[in-house]
Amino acid sequence: MTDTATPPSAAPATTLPYKIGSEKLIRVTEAASNRLNQVLERTGKKTGALRVAVIGGGCSGLQYKMDITDGPRPRDILVQSHGVNVVMDPKSALYVSGSELDFSDDLQKGGFKVTNPNATAHCSCGESFSA
Repeated sequence: MTDTATPPSAAPATTLPYKIGSEKLIRVTEAASNRLNQVLERTGKKTGALRVAVIGGGCSGLQYKMDITDGPRPRDILVQSHGVNVVMDPKSALYVSGSELDFSDDLQKGGFKVTNPNATAHCSCGESFSA
């Protein structure tokens, strides 16, 4: 008597619960990468990411919200640029496509700054935009 059982099928390929994006979505400058790596190390999240979100608010209607996170959530888009990870939700990605994330040590206007080619107007304080 021979064994006619079929061999077990190969396990289905695992798919990531998030998408991988490119620097066409957002590009991180060397200065921003250096600062972000410092922040990640200081917070104990060396393998973490910067979450960039676009939310309603500010003088011009939209503003950026940035947080340190452990990594991408389901449906997020992960972009690796200059050795750091940036994550965002698909809705925010629509607003930031083609943007550059920079960092400045300037005393008055220092910090992380997004240069967004989709912004049609900015408020005078530079904290919000419209698209």
